[in-house]
Amino acid sequence: MTTEAVVTVDGPPGTPVALPEGLRDRVAKAAQRASQALLARQDPAGWWKGELETNVTMDAEDLLLREFLGVRTPALTEASARWIRSNQREDGSWATFYGGPADLSTTVEAYVALRLAGDAPDAPHMRAAAQVVRDLGGLERSRVFTRFWLALFGLWPWEDLPIMPPELILLPSWCPLNVYDFGSWARATIVPLTVVAHHKPVRPLALDLAELRVGARPRDRRDLRTWAGRFWLLDDLLRRYERRPIGWLRRLALTRAVEWIVRRQEADGGWGGIQPPWVYALMALALEGYPLSHPVMVKGLAGLDGFTIHDERGRRLEACQSPVWDTCLAVQALADAGVPADHEALRRAARWLVEQEVTVPGDWAVRRPGLAPGGWAFEFANVNYPDVDDTAEVILALRRVAEDDRGSVDRGLRWLLGMQSADGGWGAFDADNTRALCRELPFCDFGELIDPPSADVTAHAVEVLAATGYGEAARRRGVAWLLAAQEEDGSWFGRWGANHVYGTGAVVPALVAAGVPPEHPAIVRACDWLVRHQQEQGGWGEDLRSYDDPAWRGRGAPTASQTAWALLALLAAGRRDEPVQRGLAWLCDTQLPEGTWDEPWFTGTGFPGDFYINYHLYRLVFPLMALGRALGDPGGGGMK
Repeated sequence: MTTEAVVTVDGPPGTPVALPEGLRDRVAKAAQRASQALLARQDPAGWWKGELETNVTMDAEDLLLREFLGVRTPALTEASARWIRSNQREDGSWATFYGGPADLSTTVEAYVALRLAGDAPDAPHMRAAAQVVRDLGGLERSRVFTRFWLALFGLWPWEDLPIMPPELILLPSWCPLNVYDFGSWARATIVPLTVVAHHKPVRPLALDLAELRVGARPRDRRDLRTWAGRFWLLDDLLRRYERRPIGWLRRLALTRAVEWIVRRQEADGGWGGIQPPWVYALMALALEGYPLSHPVMVKGLAGLDGFTIHDERGRRLEACQSPVWDTCLAVQALADAGVPADHEALRRAARWLVEQEVTVPGDWAVRRPGLAPGGWAFEFANVNYPDVDDTAEVILALRRVAEDDRGSVDRGLRWLLGMQSADGGWGAFDADNTRALCRELPFCDFGELIDPPSADVTAHAVEVLAATGYGEAARRRGVAWLLAAQEEDGSWFGRWGANHVYGTGAVVPALVAAGVPPEHPAIVRACDWLVRHQQEQGGWGEDLRSYDDPAWRGRGAPTASQTAWALLALLAAGRRDEPVQRGLAWLCDTQLPEGTWDEPWFTGTGFPGDFYINYHLYRLVFPLMALGRALGDPGGGGMK
């Protein structure tokens, strides 16, 4: 007969829950090993940061940037090329995520970078890559941004690219398609791109890429009854203007764009804390006469070096770094696992997090001019773009630590409340950033361009408001938004994590924390969806192809982070039944001796359908949260 141990969990108050004694012991030991592994990874300054792994376009574009600026060195080139080669698959392709399908533009950029590094086009691995490119449609079918890079080196005609006029910077914030209609990441990229596109520079390379072409094709003409088709017509008109722009207006636009760019350089030398605006800003400023010796350029290039990782596999560039994010999740995971609130590791982390508070207005203030600054960003340095997600999770983390700093928490809560969109939901970086028309512009064929409210971000905002008792009316509106956003199958879409497992894993704990009873039909349907998608061995996984193909929803190789997300939802709903026990057993079975889990699969999302992330700390923090909450009362807090 199985011995039962009754434990108190983070469900409805007073709910008695039984876990089999043997499983409870295994979960406790796994949580202890994971806690020790996580504590060992803390920096002496108090933060945690796991590698943020993406795809090889980061490394290819880094080499091309350095070639453009004249700072590429043989040693750096070979180290980056070694990393790029190591990620090529057997069929000759590169993908945007581990185990994903061959991606045309990623393969093109990797191929060009290796040609730049000296790899011969008749080498077996290069012939295989070229064949993949041709099979997928050739250079002619690659994305606009890829062809933009090719144009910089005379490998694609500027005349065949959509027009990006710098006059865009002059549009007032009330005018449709002004730069603030775009998401923070997109606007920070588009502004410098318009400067580069004005100059149309060509730095010729000694190669022509004929082996990647399949034949010219006409420009994509679309139905003029659609906005996309009308924008192609607008592109034709802008093309005529581009031949003879109004001199004073173009000079004013370029001046304003350069001022805009320089004003937004961060303390670490970057722009927006992410790779795309960073590299385009450096090129734009160089074309506008900034020498490499200029302090802005020196700081920018030095900052990129701080985003690189060197090991036996070569040199690779992180598209972003996530110390604030990783630290607040680590604090919550350790607290869930029973690490006391006055533990020095948690106190150090809390002090560091408080120091990272954003205290100056950023781009978000364009839509919320009367809102006082507050909150937290994702990176070491990104004061222009704090986000709702990090702010919510940092506050939840600080509440778990014996530190008395109500000032930053109160400011963060006020800022978060002020960032609620008109429909009751929350986006990540801006409020009411919902101009879907931006997606139809001819030069915008890569990634999400706007930042509308999403289920996962809204859930985290609702959860922190519930935990603190702050903003009751806003919380109710957020709950209503979440209930209305539930998919017909019972799941929720995950904007910043893969995908419906992530969204559902975020929303259910938030709804329960906000007072929605576990027996509510929305929560029952969500839990049923999770149980239906549990795999035979006990874990959960969802392939990133679910963003493009609904048949992949809830399907994919099981991972530790996604299994933890599913468990966090089920545990919050008071479930401790056979599916939960199987999920916990799977985590125990797959834990590595050093306390973490093996997770080569990407479970983070940058741009749905286009750009994905493997957060190397996800495989540790989220399983630890789930294990800890299965053992006892975590004292509140959800998941991120």
